[in-house]
Amino acid sequence: MFNDAIALRNQAHADALPFISDAELSRRVITAAKQTPERAWLGEVSAVVLQQALADACAAFGNFFASLTGRRKGPRLGQPRFRSRKDSRQAIRFTKNARFAITEGGKLRLPKIGDVAVRWSRSLPCEPSSVTVVKDAAGRYFASFVVEVAAGPLPATSAEAGIDLGLSHFAVLSNGRKITSPRFPRRAEKKLKRLHKALSRKEKGSKNRARARIQVARQHAKVADARREFHHQTSTRIIRENQTVVVEDLAVKGLARTRLAKSVHDAGWSQFTGMLEYKAKLYGRTFVRVDRFFPSSKLCSACGTIAGAMPLTVREWTCACGALHDRDINAAINILTAGRRQVAAGRKPASEMGGKRRPKTPAEAGKTRPPARKRGRNGPADETGSHRSAA
Repeated sequence: MFNDAIALRNQAHADALPFISDAELSRRVITAAKQTPERAWLGEVSAVVLQQALADACAAFGNFFASLTGRRKGPRLGQPRFRSRKDSRQAIRFTKNARFAITEGGKLRLPKIGDVAVRWSRSLPCEPSSVTVVKDAAGRYFASFVVEVAAGPLPATSAEAGIDLGLSHFAVLSNGRKITSPRFPRRAEKKLKRLHKALSRKEKGSKNRARARIQVARQHAKVADARREFHHQTSTRIIRENQTVVVEDLAVKGLARTRLAKSVHDAGWSQFTGMLEYKAKLYGRTFVRVDRFFPSSKLCSACGTIAGAMPLTVREWTCACGALHDRDINAAINILTAGRRQVAAGRKPASEMGGKRRPKTPAEAGKTRPPARKRGRNGPADETGSHRSAA
């Protein structure tokens, strides 16, 4: 359905024909297609699944046009592309109109599929409005339900936390607590290397290669699940213990182009800060992002003096005022102080802006970004070892 919809609209654009409406698209790729021998098998599945796939295609075009006109913020989106039936991740979605149900025996009843045994991770708090069945690269199936719940705020606390994310330690809090980085891919690197080597030796298209690919995917899924669980446990604990949480708005895409890319992807900072943000909004906490150009590491938290150049090898430094600083703890304290000033100035924290970047104040509007660093052949001058192919 998705590919047929994209093909029809692309063909209409190439032939200089009017844009095909959503209703006309549904008539062509669903109603009329079922009458043809090539698409007769579409009648064997629920019509709701076909409609949801078509809705995804229409939404992809809508996002593309909104990005072109500037109505959609963020990175520029490209034209919708075809999906491959060999994609490692596949999903179908059932809404209430499909009349899916949960049986008394705890099975999931899906239209034109039947009763499916489910290993429930938790009980549903209310009647779900839709269910998405997902098959991941490792061949595992998941049922994801959409439910509406009203989460009450947590009891108020006076504690606040500034968080400095790093690589030697996953996170350092302003109270001096350091959270060790688990480095899940590093621990599984030896086994992954062996499995990838075995996969490369299998003949393409053979059953042995298909089995080897599943083994590689399962190992990657195991690493991703462990990282996600660590992020959930850590973010929940921080949100429960602190009324205000302040983090630095890191440029993860830029850091992923340096020689530290493997460790940056290993840490998963974006996923972790995203969890902090939505959990703060859910439980009535305050979440603040500090500008990425704020000199948190070089600023003395005692006197406010900004030190000179400070390479990553410097983990402790002494200010001219005599204060001895641990680099990471000092950065976390400065991040918390900057977050307090941001809230005191009346700027909305990220938890109240729906994840959108806050508007600039008149004082900040006149400021410009720091000048771009001179790039050498292999990347920025202070990031030696960057690969030329890392785009």
